[in-house]
Amino acid sequence: MNLLHIDSSIRGEQSVSRMLSKAAVERLKGLEPSMEIIYRDLVTSPLPHLIGNHLARVPDVIDDVTLGERALEEFIDADVIVIGVPLYNLSVSSQLKAWIDRIVVPGRTFRYTSHGPEGLAHDKRVILAMARGGHYRQGNALVSYEHAEAYLRSIFAFIGVSRLDVIAADGLAVDDAQKELSIREALRTISALKPNCVV
Repeated sequence: MNLLHIDSSIRGEQSVSRMLSKAAVERLKGLEPSMEIIYRDLVTSPLPHLIGNHLARVPDVIDDVTLGERALEEFIDADVIVIGVPLYNLSVSSQLKAWIDRIVVPGRTFRYTSHGPEGLAHDKRVILAMARGGHYRQGNALVSYEHAEAYLRSIFAFIGVSRLDVIAADGLAVDDAQKELSIREALRTISALKPNCVV
């Protein structure tokens, strides 16, 4: 069993998404001690954003292409992917988008057919550990402004992932009491995560 742990917050030790993603990994490791973990911090070791030369594989970007291939192989080899996702300006961080552009690859994680696109990552479980300053859950006024969870649900469904868990701490910027409550609720949800073999 392989787990890929991704963090994408620029806030370092102050990051709630990093706290939650770490807690989720620790929970799953506790349930399956033999699990192998690969960690990728997209802020301290960012992937370059795609440019045309990457697709053409010209010599001056070959190191970047190699980095992208490594990120793709990490994703393909993983059974579980835990991603720390902060909401920045209503969407994902640019660092996380750069990683997504390296794993959503035709012929590797999806393919086009005469019946439309077909995802090839059916065997993956993805857990999103999200941190949001406002209240963006269903029933709140800001729900239509939330483009991080919505985007990630779409992109992972596009590549065939059907098992996706979202653990979100909302309202973190409202006040200290709300922040504490939201983090406590998210950690409670994490403590109830099931092993990977349970669908």
